[in-house]
Amino acid sequence: MNNPRHVDRRAFLKAAGVAGVTTLVHSLPARVAWAAALTKAERDRMTPDEIIQLMKKGNQRFRTGQKTTQDYLAQQKASAKGQYPAAVLLSCIDSRAPAETIMDLGIGDVFNARVAGNIANDDILGSMEFACQVAGAKVVLVMGHTACGAIKGAIDRVQLGNLTGLLAKIQPAVEATAYQGERSAKNYAFVDAVARKNVELTMGVVRTRSAIIAELETKGAVKIAGAMYDLNSGVVDFMASAR
Repeated sequence: MNNPRHVDRRAFLKAAGVAGVTTLVHSLPARVAWAAALTKAERDRMTPDEIIQLMKKGNQRFRTGQKTTQDYLAQQKASAKGQYPAAVLLSCIDSRAPAETIMDLGIGDVFNARVAGNIANDDILGSMEFACQVAGAKVVLVMGHTACGAIKGAIDRVQLGNLTGLLAKIQPAVEATAYQGERSAKNYAFVDAVARKNVELTMGVVRTRSAIIAELETKGAVKIAGAMYDLNSGVVDFMASAR
């Protein structure tokens, strides 16, 4: 490119290879121009840990206000005849927590399943199995966020149509959260603690209720990870893949 501060997405991935991606992402300039959607070869060269590292660096660019130039039209055209996403995300429907935006991801980079409270039901698990077993995604990321309305609803045992059943799936996280202070939806520290526990339990649900994904994880082909997004700071805090 004419501007040395712009890094072509494909050139970056080819140069990174398998071993050097972590080092290279640390040296990315302030502005990055993603040229086109991931190819199968580019996705396949990356390990799950390297894919997570790219998400972390994308979030760093987002939260520090770096100007990233996403060429969505190029990505749309490049991915129209095939997709090779690197990860499948399970995140909340909250309008303030769009996963692709806060981790600086483009069209074709990830599958993103969104549902209030980022809970895993049969349909979500089936979607994840397609993403990993059929489409080749290497990371399953469950991402909750602070001040989550669904978590507050579960704490308050809200009854509202079909929402009642959804919130019931979050109730185990409320009960499993160890917390010494006020256990109410008005206490945002408790709400966030429950949200984190909910991510951990959902990771466990993926492992125990999807034999397909569990086997892929055992083989090292897929990594199940968790994260919490802070609405105030813009930081995505990646958690240990607790079992």
